[in-house]
Amino acid sequence: MCGVLGFIQKIQASDAEKTLLSMAKETSHRGPDNTGIWYDPEYGVALGHNRLSILDLSESANQPMKSSSGRLRIVFNGEIYNHLKIRNDLGLEGYNSWRGHSDTETILVAIECWGIERAVKKFTGMFSFVIWDNYKKELFLVRDRMGEKPLYYGWINNVFLFSSELKALKKHSSFTSEIDKKSLGLYLKLLSVPAPYSIYKNILKVEPGMIVKVKKDRTYEKIRYWDYPCQKESLTINSFNKSFQEAQIDLTDLLTNVVSDQMVADVPVGAFLSGGIDSSLIVALMQNISSNRVHTYSISFDDERYDESDYAYSVAKYLNTRHHTKRVSSNNLLETVEKLSNIYDEPFSDSSQIPTYLVSEFASN
Repeated sequence: MCGVLGFIQKIQASDAEKTLLSMAKETSHRGPDNTGIWYDPEYGVALGHNRLSILDLSESANQPMKSSSGRLRIVFNGEIYNHLKIRNDLGLEGYNSWRGHSDTETILVAIECWGIERAVKKFTGMFSFVIWDNYKKELFLVRDRMGEKPLYYGWINNVFLFSSELKALKKHSSFTSEIDKKSLGLYLKLLSVPAPYSIYKNILKVEPGMIVKVKKDRTYEKIRYWDYPCQKESLTINSFNKSFQEAQIDLTDLLTNVVSDQMVADVPVGAFLSGGIDSSLIVALMQNISSNRVHTYSISFDDERYDESDYAYSVAKYLNTRHHTKRVSSNNLLETVEKLSNIYDEPFSDSSQIPTYLVSEFASN
């Protein structure tokens, strides 16, 4: 998890840098390994980044990252799981001038070679990123197909703001914390604020499968590069003609490939394990792929009605993982409630947000 942030506003470079650092401080928890900023005083484009190092731990992978030609500059949050395949495809077309092995560089080269729409359609992963095209003087905000990685944006007082989290936007002097009444109504109806809305007026979310292009004249347009209903319509009920046994093999291969792609990292990889079907299946595949014992994490509760730790322990023992369990008391839960308004930018009514935070904190430590 990394943090991206920035704005479009012509101000003194020193003021821009001060604002970027102030915004980046609010999202430092997303990327404790490095903070980078960049400002173009001619066009007023400001980019900031908090880095959590996963692929290519060297300084050459720090952001904002510039393409080798100098045309593009990017801040990126997430991971492109098939970036090695994309590098291979680019190599077949004659590109072999790689500086490092990060997926950030892969994004830059792919977009420079193929154009943003063609390139993004090839990306498999979870991501949100912002790219400044210095030739066309256009800014692009991009979010993954299912919207796993957040990205907020909007015009306020003739300033364009964007960030992975709303709390960073609040550090810009132009931000106004006015609640959007329509979004509040949607929250009360749906128990969350759906994209493209946010809880604040004039601030939107980049929708899943969408590119937002900010043009030279400071207008913007939305470009949809992927849509689930369109994919669904291309399938028919009779399109799969294999046997049940063949389907089992295909599904196993598909899940194995997906899990394997998501285990590519230059740092240790672990998994949350509840003992339910989903997490148990993922951990089983991880352990089958890995040459080492996989680290698994779960939490247990004093109240046995909500405690699933015995199931997680049984699965971990069967799969021979390096299992870690943290005991959580009612006091821990109450202490977490007080932190929620700082952790989450918008209200949403999902009770799992508390145990999810606790197990994430446990694993990170």
